[in-house]
Amino acid sequence: MTRVQVSPALLSWARDRSRIDDALLAVRFPQLAEWERGEKQPTLKQLEAFAKATHTPIGFLFLAEPPVENMPIADLRTRKNRPVAQPSPDLLDTVYQCQQRQEWYREFAQWMGEEQRDFVGSVRLEDDVVDVAARMRKALQIDLDERRALPTWTEALRRLIEQADAAGVLVMVSGVVGSDNHRKLDPDEFRGFALSDKLAPLVFVNGADTKAAQMFTLAHELVHVWLGETGLSDLDMATGAASGIERFCDRVAAELLVPLAVLTTEFQKVRPLEAETERLARFFKVSTLVILRRLFDAKKLPRDVYWAAFRRELALLSVRAGSGGGDFYLTLGARASKRFARAVVVSALEGRSPFTDAFRLLGFRKMSTFDELGRSLGVLA
Repeated sequence: MTRVQVSPALLSWARDRSRIDDALLAVRFPQLAEWERGEKQPTLKQLEAFAKATHTPIGFLFLAEPPVENMPIADLRTRKNRPVAQPSPDLLDTVYQCQQRQEWYREFAQWMGEEQRDFVGSVRLEDDVVDVAARMRKALQIDLDERRALPTWTEALRRLIEQADAAGVLVMVSGVVGSDNHRKLDPDEFRGFALSDKLAPLVFVNGADTKAAQMFTLAHELVHVWLGETGLSDLDMATGAASGIERFCDRVAAELLVPLAVLTTEFQKVRPLEAETERLARFFKVSTLVILRRLFDAKKLPRDVYWAAFRRELALLSVRAGSGGGDFYLTLGARASKRFARAVVVSALEGRSPFTDAFRLLGFRKMSTFDELGRSLGVLA
């Protein structure tokens, strides 16, 4: 049995990078500790299995030393006002996949003669927050009364996605990497990101978060698109973001979803704060955390009351609501963006793209799945 010479340091690096529980890896690879100590070497088959289990490109394991993996886009996340260090393979693979999809759609849009999206890069950090939110609301055709009438946060989120899609933004919402339900994304690592482009602006929202939180993330990332800025975000409603860009995006997103003038009119001070927070969250279809922050911004809450209420609500929302389940084809459309999925199906049917490319881009392998997706999107009869 042929053994493979591999550096113990690289095996340890791949294990740490994967963020998989050590006990789980030890069950699957009982000799891992011996490999890492250099007492034994794995076979090629074992090494391939280890690379697959830890989501590590196998070529990395033959390097002389662990590689430095940097985010391929601007990383605006912070922890205690410091940049976040090593990204997980789940995050990296998600960004890479979205970049590939964006590149494909850009070429498709050029082929189809689509016009550039004038709103991309139309905003500057020096612009007035209320004015920017009003311009975005108009471009997206957001009607606050319509949103208020929607029965659930899920319906409100779906409606905002539809409005962004209609404006020309590729909106992808998923709680897993690609179509792999075993690789769940961690909302504590990132909430979303934006890939700015005049022809193919793309927004990704971490669907493992609550629906109400996804609403704010989507609004925040759309502001990135209006700024013409590509970046990875980690929203902090409690204290505000450290980056100037992130602070601006937070403020515009909050005004877009919860206009301060409307909130001030709606706020009923005589009601208990917890009940009023819940009522306003249902009214605006956002999270209670966003409402508390906006009440604080409107000077309706003293700082100590705000902080106490915010910590209480944060504890209640600590259990994340994932986006799994439901109709497979509706879920696939949300994960890949209906605009993108429709374009891929049309391109394959018209012979401009091989079906194998369509399957790869959409994350499945069967022609029957393609046909059913096409019907669900209204492309096939």
